[in-house]
Amino acid sequence: MSRMLLSPGRYVQGVGAIKEIGLHTCRIGTSALVIGGKTALSLCGQDIVASLAEQGIPCYLECFQGVSSQQEIRRLTGIAAANRADIIIALGGGASIDAGKAVSHEMKVPVIVVPTVISTDAPCSALSVIYTEAGVFERYLFLRKNPDCVLVDTTLVAQSPAKFLVAGMGDALATFWESDTCFRSGKPNPLTGGGQPTLATRALARLCYDTLLESGLQAKLAVEKNAVTPAVEAIIEANTLLSGLSSENGGHAGAHSIHNGLTTLKSTRNKLHGEKVAFGVLAQLVLEGRPSSAIEEIQNFCFSVGLPLCLEDLDIVNPTKEEIRQAAQATVAEGETIHSTWFPVTAELVEAAIWTADALGTRYIKAIKQ
Repeated sequence: MSRMLLSPGRYVQGVGAIKEIGLHTCRIGTSALVIGGKTALSLCGQDIVASLAEQGIPCYLECFQGVSSQQEIRRLTGIAAANRADIIIALGGGASIDAGKAVSHEMKVPVIVVPTVISTDAPCSALSVIYTEAGVFERYLFLRKNPDCVLVDTTLVAQSPAKFLVAGMGDALATFWESDTCFRSGKPNPLTGGGQPTLATRALARLCYDTLLESGLQAKLAVEKNAVTPAVEAIIEANTLLSGLSSENGGHAGAHSIHNGLTTLKSTRNKLHGEKVAFGVLAQLVLEGRPSSAIEEIQNFCFSVGLPLCLEDLDIVNPTKEEIRQAAQATVAEGETIHSTWFPVTAELVEAAIWTADALGTRYIKAIKQ
């Protein structure tokens, strides 16, 4: 089976990078639809308009309604068509980026992704996550290609609440462990159409993990002061580029499926994607029988930056057996990436892993507080 590496056409990161967007847009489009949430549009909408105008590119700004659902994607696609947009600029957080990429897929036009919060590794991927209107995971939309350009203005990212950067670390935390699972199993990676990971993918995954452990806490503290430091630049790159490339090319496994299962519990709806994924990493390592030292290393990291260690941290308080069984059953649904594991995974195994990860996390927190 051939090795394969997918990537965005161009990656741009730095202070004030948003003012360069016109230079990157004029290469691939002549009329833009900018999709973003209210906050993102207020932060940099006018900078985008000005930069595009310098290159003679008209644009239309449209406010994203909050959920990357099929209904919202259909609405935005209609607006893009009505305005004859031949390029989409997807601005904001993970949900608006997923929606913008899906619109470009439907329209068969290029897309530039401009994350203003780095809460997931969605910016670089050829994948959009589709949810129901109620915010429950529905399906993955596999796109024809990766974004044509990903542009990250680190000043903008540093202005957003630190919890989003931390959630991005939670999402990136899964990258090394999930790609390692996929490498061990040797199963085809549906995210790349079946290709095997390259040596570069494995190296990027390890670099992503090491960068989180080395710079995560320092970056969080800096962003709490709206400061851009070398640690912030490193974590932004880890959350976006390193995680994006190695997660997509290395493959997803248990952590993201456990996240999907947890979204069926209403109490988790206010928790960010990366927060649920971080707990999913701990449960995945329990499921796979990984060494206690690895679990403890991740617990130490999660505690230091404020990522969930137990179910209560996800607002799942005193869960019933039925609730965890429901989440476990959703985790192992047909097509879920947990089946990339090198052994057959059942709902019963997942249920046991969730309970055990919760117990380990609760015990860790109690020990720290003593």
